[in-house]
Amino acid sequence: MTLKDTIAHDLNEAMRAKDETRKSALRMLTAALKNAEIDARGKPFGDAEAVSVIQKQVKQRRDSIDEFTKANREDLAAKERAELGILEGYLPAQASREEIEAAARRVVGETGAAGARDIGKVMPLIVKEFAGKADGRTVNEVVRAILGA
Repeated sequence: MTLKDTIAHDLNEAMRAKDETRKSALRMLTAALKNAEIDARGKPFGDAEAVSVIQKQVKQRRDSIDEFTKANREDLAAKERAELGILEGYLPAQASREEIEAAARRVVGETGAAGARDIGKVMPLIVKEFAGKADGRTVNEVVRAILGA
């Protein structure tokens, strides 16, 4: 069963259970997946692409939570947090900060990066290694801390 099939099944279950939050989140995710498939224009659309779409949706939710919190709209922020929790359930296990730090130190040693100007050498390698397993913001924070930026 593909990730897309799992999401469709879970959406049906949420509708049967009348779980409005889950149903809403999965409907938005299904629409985003469908739009990504259309944008792919016939290219294969598998689980890796679906994970990428889910990551984008998770990032949108995190950004929305930040904005709603700044605007003192805790009701909307709570709704986004609930949807974020649902979406994160479809992502692969996330790498720990320690794993990211170890990989970043290894890549810094391999590339000979010495300071903040070398972030561009290190980031693409780390992001590729942790594709789908780590948030880009966390990776960036770790790399900046190691390079002293």
